Amino acid sequence: LPGDDVREWLGASKRNRPKTLLRSVLGEKLPKRLVLLLEQSFWARNRDLPIASFSDSELETIAGNLTRWSLTPSATQGYATAEVTLGGVDTDEISSKTMESKRIPGLYLVGEVVDVTGHLGGYNFQWAWASGFVAGSYA
Repeated sequence: LPGDDVREWLGASKRNRPKTLLRSVLGEKLPKRLVLLLEQSFWARNRDLPIASFSDSELETIAGNLTRWSLTPSATQGYATAEVTLGGVDTDEISSKTMESKRIPGLYLVGEVVDVTGHLGGYNFQWAWASGFVAGSYA
């Protein structure tokens, strides 16, 4: 929820739509399946209660959990099945010498963030490492 004050948003939802379920409120901005998983982790006991049933401190805790929540991968399938994504920041938007954004000074863009795609076989890893080295040399 980048750019959102989650605590304020949940508080406003409680005031303006007190009979709405918390999962329904969050479902307006997050994928439904994600909301159900978050519900299991953060408010499973109160899952079927309307948002008005949550105390302000409970909503503050949930907002904190949502904004500080981190996801740590449990494993990878390794290099053998690694794939590249397409798209990203146009190369015309960055300095090829420093990897710095031409629009936002001090912002360096590397790897798959940049619209550079190679064939399978390590080319994309090489681009990620090389562009990171260049940016690190100038940052």
